[in-house]
Amino acid sequence: MNSLVPCQLNSLVDSIKFLFSATLGGTSSFGTTTTPSSANPMKDFEVTSPPDDSVSSLAFSPATIPQNFLIAGTIEVRCWEVEQTGKTIPKSMQTMQGPVLDVCWSDDGTKVFMASCDKMVKCWDLNSNQTIQVAAHDAPVKTCHWIKGPAYTCLMTGSWDKTLKFWDTRSPNPMMTINLLERVYCADVDYPMAVVGTAGRGLIVYQLEGKPQEYKRIESPLKYQHRCVAIFRDKKKSPTGYALGSVEGRVAIQYVNPQNPKDNFTFKCHRSNGAPNGFQDIYAVNDIAFHPVHGTLATVGSDGTFSFWDKDARTKLKPSETMEQSITRCCFNSNGQIFAYAVSYDWSKGHEFYNPMKKNYIFLRSCYDELKPRSSS
Repeated sequence: MNSLVPCQLNSLVDSIKFLFSATLGGTSSFGTTTTPSSANPMKDFEVTSPPDDSVSSLAFSPATIPQNFLIAGTIEVRCWEVEQTGKTIPKSMQTMQGPVLDVCWSDDGTKVFMASCDKMVKCWDLNSNQTIQVAAHDAPVKTCHWIKGPAYTCLMTGSWDKTLKFWDTRSPNPMMTINLLERVYCADVDYPMAVVGTAGRGLIVYQLEGKPQEYKRIESPLKYQHRCVAIFRDKKKSPTGYALGSVEGRVAIQYVNPQNPKDNFTFKCHRSNGAPNGFQDIYAVNDIAFHPVHGTLATVGSDGTFSFWDKDARTKLKPSETMEQSITRCCFNSNGQIFAYAVSYDWSKGHEFYNPMKKNYIFLRSCYDELKPRSSS
């Protein structure tokens, strides 16, 4: 893939490209912006031309392509190339008829899937810069994940219409529909495992070999609404469990088939250090991401901080300073060198606390060494 955007673009994309280059010169470097230090207390690299709206999803391109591309879903979906030299170059942008709630990449890195409040999922072909509808639900689509197995590939979509659907994107009808008891709130896929969290604290593990089917329903170890879920792997790189985050500043580490019941545990995070009156502010865990090499994890929260953790040593590796707004999403690039996190309003306090004067940011942090597990001495 030589370029995301070919020369033969329609007028809309031309105008977007002009807008990007006109406002930013097209090649702004990390760290050359005049961002106030209070907005970037960790002094991380800043993505140029950040979205104007809250970031609902972030994803780096897969390891199958040599470059690093980052996509962010908001009201629209934006794509940047992250260069080795430390430049972020805006490449293109797509819109849907409603806010985008989730994004994911195809395994070959040529397409991006965009799930929206408009009840549709569209496929964005990055080479042609065209989009086509590939999935539909009866309510907003909350999650989308690409499944790459030896026997089949498909798109898994989860919706507030209480269904999970699996799509051969060449066909207008789903390969399979699974009816759920409640709306899909969060999901993750790492073949051959999928985990889906629903309203009402529902939690279902699916096995994807052969064809998707329910493997286990689990009673949630958390007392409050799920916000995010991320699958982790064992030492042999096989998916073996997941981390579940809730609105109550708590994460559960759950093995699907624990060798010992004590392997499963929960820990508190994204909380204030205690006020003089003895009360503690508790914030939602907005996203969880596992490091692709070390197996350690990052959490981000409504308190405007991120933290790196070693689940096996049950210890915090690194806390961050507090940002000006919540951190809504995070992700690692395919080789675990870069940690991306989005700073924007997460609506946890309602629309009356939304401040349009506060800018949204996406920051990139060189993170490989910070996420190395604690040595077991």
